[in-house]
Amino acid sequence: MRGEPVPTLPDLLEGGLGIVFVGINPSVYSAERGHYFARRSNRFWPCLSRSVLSLAARRALGVEALGPEHDRALLAHGIGFTDLVKRPTPKAGDLAPAEFAEGVGHLLAKLERYRPDIACFHGVTGYRHVLRALTGAADGIRLGPQDLRLGPSRVFLVPNPSGANAHFTRAEQTQWYDRLAAS
Repeated sequence: MRGEPVPTLPDLLEGGLGIVFVGINPSVYSAERGHYFARRSNRFWPCLSRSVLSLAARRALGVEALGPEHDRALLAHGIGFTDLVKRPTPKAGDLAPAEFAEGVGHLLAKLERYRPDIACFHGVTGYRHVLRALTGAADGIRLGPQDLRLGPSRVFLVPNPSGANAHFTRAEQTQWYDRLAAS
């Protein structure tokens, strides 16, 4: 029915993960389809599929390229998914500042519970809210490994793979996943 809230994506988390990808929030499109990064214009799956980060998972799953339908299967290969804010929206700009502030506490609790080695943020937007909430400042953010730890997890920042983020090519996005694999 029109006007009813769209159910959100479930967290794909468990203990012992090497990497948890942290998005800003689910898109309505992805939430309706029940998979992370479901929109074809999103570069996450094509770029991850070209990266050494996914090589073992692709081999084990017997596929050349991963897609949204593989999000749950990646748990068995040490990769999980969550979001800073769980409310689906058409675009991240539709979120209120209070939702980000509340999301920080929820994210920290998840990281403390599941204890992934690395929390990898997609894009500066979500990470900026976390950094500001924890340190009071959000200056000098750069891609790559971060000085801040979130509970037991190291933090890594890659470009946002959204098709709306034209600042990085697919090749550059893939290189960031390769750097993540090497960290």
